[in-house]
Amino acid sequence: MRTAPRDRQVADIRLTRSADVRTIAVDGTLQRCWDFPAVPGHPSGSPIFMVHGFRGDHHGLLRVVEALPQHRILVPDLPGFGSGQPLPGTHDVGAYAGFVASLLSSERLGLGPDTVLLGHSFGSIIASRVAADHPKLLSELVLVNPICEPALEGPKGITSKAAELYYLAAARLPESLGMALLQHPAIVRGMSIFMAKTRDPALRRWIHGQHAAYFSAFANRDVVLDAFRASISTTVRDSAEQLAMPVLLIAAERDDLGSVAGQERLAALIPDAELHVLPGVGHLVHYEAPAEAARLISDFLLRRHA
Repeated sequence: MRTAPRDRQVADIRLTRSADVRTIAVDGTLQRCWDFPAVPGHPSGSPIFMVHGFRGDHHGLLRVVEALPQHRILVPDLPGFGSGQPLPGTHDVGAYAGFVASLLSSERLGLGPDTVLLGHSFGSIIASRVAADHPKLLSELVLVNPICEPALEGPKGITSKAAELYYLAAARLPESLGMALLQHPAIVRGMSIFMAKTRDPALRRWIHGQHAAYFSAFANRDVVLDAFRASISTTVRDSAEQLAMPVLLIAAERDDLGSVAGQERLAALIPDAELHVLPGVGHLVHYEAPAEAARLISDFLLRRHA
């Protein structure tokens, strides 16, 4: 289903919800999770646990958090990104899925089987793995800009190959030079320009500012290289047929990392899935159309719970 986005204004960029920041020990490391209580005066909804994408941290999902005031929402920094400490071993999908599952089942957070799990981009791969391996930890799954096809396939394969060469170069350089390349402001701005599709100049400036502030906040070179390899070698398709709960897919017409045809094929693999495609939007639904994504999520949960 194609859903026309109505959220094209920048007036709601100011973020107002405050959170309790919880520190939780996972595999001998200290991890942080932002816990936003539901806003008083709104009908109470199920708690939502959100997983951010590659090279981001919890800041990337805050506009979606703002647009869902009726829900308690929890957003951790993935280990090795933002304020999260690196985990022991390789930072692959299995490690990140284990991290998310440990938080979902943590007594400190007090979550139950009515929890909704949401993943954006690389977070969609992690969330779908958690949902397939631990279905009793959640009630519904929401995937925003899901990774529906391998990065090196399809019409954008050349761009993905260029990104692979960039990360390969960063891996082969001495540590300090590799980190400098990974965090170079010109490279980060180029990535931001490539992904942003909005024509609103104020929103574009804000998106570029977000990427400049948070896109290089990773602990070390090994973490980002591990996560990059995981992001191009796995997709949601790997877990799709095992997803036993209702699944909402929020895709984008101009997403360079997942074609509409690829999203339709993914939806067909999932036993109980709804697919909505936002026209004119790219891979940054969480920045460019958060209110529309929130409306789709709210409607989906109301219908499913009813």
